[in-house]
Amino acid sequence: DKHSRVAGDEWLFEGPGTYIPRVEIQVVEIVKAIIIKPNQALRLRARKEFTDKSGVKRRAGEEWLVREVGAYLPNVEEEVVQTISAYVLTDKKAIHLQATKTFTDVFGKERKAGEEWLVTLDDAETHIPDVYENVIGEVKITTLTSRQYSVVLDPVGEDGKPQMGRRVLRKGEAIFFLRPGERLESGIQNVHVLDSDEALLLRAREAFKDGTSERKPGDRWMIYGPSDYVPPVQVEILEKRKAIALDENEGIYVRDLKTGKVRAVSGQTYMLSPYEELWEKDLPAVVEDLLNKNDGRSNDPKAVQKPTGPRNKTRVVTYRAPHNAAVQIYDYKAKKARVVFGPDLVMLGPDEQFTVLSLSGEKPKRAHVIKSLHLFLGPDFMTDIVVVETSDHARLSLNLSYNWFFEIKRDGETAEGEKIFSVPDFVGDACKAIASRVRGSVASVSFDHFHKNSASLIRQAVFGADESGNVRNRFAFSSNGLVITNIDIQSVEPVDQRTRDALQKSVQLAIEITTKSQEASAKHEAERREQEARGRLERQKITDEAEAEKARKDLLELQAQSATVEASGQATAEARARAAAAAIEGEAAVKQAQLQAEANKIKAQSDLEQTKAKQDAEINHQKALNELEVNKARDLSSIEAKKFKDVVDAIGADTIKSIAQAGPEMQAKLLQGLGLKGFLITDGNSPINLFNTAGGLIGGVNQTQN
Repeated sequence: DKHSRVAGDEWLFEGPGTYIPRVEIQVVEIVKAIIIKPNQALRLRARKEFTDKSGVKRRAGEEWLVREVGAYLPNVEEEVVQTISAYVLTDKKAIHLQATKTFTDVFGKERKAGEEWLVTLDDAETHIPDVYENVIGEVKITTLTSRQYSVVLDPVGEDGKPQMGRRVLRKGEAIFFLRPGERLESGIQNVHVLDSDEALLLRAREAFKDGTSERKPGDRWMIYGPSDYVPPVQVEILEKRKAIALDENEGIYVRDLKTGKVRAVSGQTYMLSPYEELWEKDLPAVVEDLLNKNDGRSNDPKAVQKPTGPRNKTRVVTYRAPHNAAVQIYDYKAKKARVVFGPDLVMLGPDEQFTVLSLSGEKPKRAHVIKSLHLFLGPDFMTDIVVVETSDHARLSLNLSYNWFFEIKRDGETAEGEKIFSVPDFVGDACKAIASRVRGSVASVSFDHFHKNSASLIRQAVFGADESGNVRNRFAFSSNGLVITNIDIQSVEPVDQRTRDALQKSVQLAIEITTKSQEASAKHEAERREQEARGRLERQKITDEAEAEKARKDLLELQAQSATVEASGQATAEARARAAAAAIEGEAAVKQAQLQAEANKIKAQSDLEQTKAKQDAEINHQKALNELEVNKARDLSSIEAKKFKDVVDAIGADTIKSIAQAGPEMQAKLLQGLGLKGFLITDGNSPINLFNTAGGLIGGVNQTQN
């Protein structure tokens, strides 16, 4: 080594080679080369200022990357920090980087400290982060289908800088990476598909031109279906509306946002306009509670709470007025009331409210017990307990029941309908009026007099008497048309215990006196009936004895007649018996002969049927045999015909023809060889007609000459 070294210097002796250290040199360590694989880099840090192998000057603490693939032997001034692997980029993944200081990246772009950017597959297939690049994370690609869209907030411009406050609409089909600083408003959204009864309520964020319409900020309008809609960035979707189908008995409250006017819509399918909204109608808590009950009353133990949920306040409030009842509704805007008579359906307008009735209840009557939306018109009854005091200071508790009804004309447009609601608590008012009359009447009579004439005194006190002194049959209240038609005294009990005990004793004494009197009357009546029964019994005995003597006389006469008949009737009976025996024997013989004839007939019939059955069986058997023979002959003929046909087919038609022609042809050839025209051979036993033969020969000659 030709370099000059001072104490403390460190250097490398790079192989290949053999090194023998001198006594002045200490071998600190053996350094092996580090293998840098593809998609890897070695991060180094300078221990002190020096110039590296590439000729670049490095300051102490500076870091850099060695990206060359292969073996790298670090210098003594270099410290290996770590081995960095590359990020593999795909078409669906990118990496988000941030610069820790100003530098120029591997793509030749200058990055400012704090700047953020994406490295995608378009930039490189793999990327090894530089020492001044901080990996924020991986970014997945955003995919939009043809039925999706998204709004990007703070988009990155062409200069790579985010445009703060801007909004960009991106429709599918599209794929893109969100740049650093970009974000989606409400994520990926589906295209709004509207049915024929649906619409979108829109509002302009800023001024823009919508087709041929100029929209100003704050303008509201609606897009009606059927269609699909993607809102531009200048438009805000307030809500999706659906047409509300309403029956004649259903309705909704609609408020005009421009005028503030509220109206009720019913009996149609209604779609809100852009400047309309559903209005919620609030009702008092007591009305809400009464509407949730089946009968509209708060103290009825039979009332059942409706299983429905909270009332939809935008729906028109409806109430079914029961039969023979009236409901009053007050319009606070028009300042007038209307009365609806049941059975009918009450529908409240926007400014109308129910008149809640607060009636007295229980026994004795207590105010504000019954809450009700309707008023029954009767006839009905109510019960009250009234405490009265007689002139002799006896305090009594009367349990009274009143029959009542409202006498009005059922016409809600007249004052008659409002008349029944003029008294807020007609029950308490009527009970107090009747109780005051009863107290005044009872106070003027003694206890004994009242006890004997309580019903007439109370009826006269309540109903009063006409000019002729007769008690009237009704007590009418002119203020509200209430009429009391009858009073039933259910019980009268003294309030004072001593009076009650004395009254009970007197009642018991009266009961005992009455009981004893009834017992004496019953005993006297029983004795009288017993004497009458004894007299009837004696008369019956005498009558029975006379009848018995008469019956005995008749018996003796019958016995005498019986003896006479017995003497003369024995011979007649024997003759009749012999005649009857002979008749029976004759009838028996005739019957026996008839039975014998019937038996012979049955036997002959059975023999005939047996013979007929045997003959039928033989005929059937012979018929079956004949059919078998016929079938057999038919089958044999079929077999012979088939055999002959098979033989003919096997020999052939030409062969058979040749066989048939062979005999005559040979005979003709023999005759030609002998020179004969014909010959006749006979044994002399068979006669031959030579005339015909001669005629045939002559005819043959003539034919030959001709």
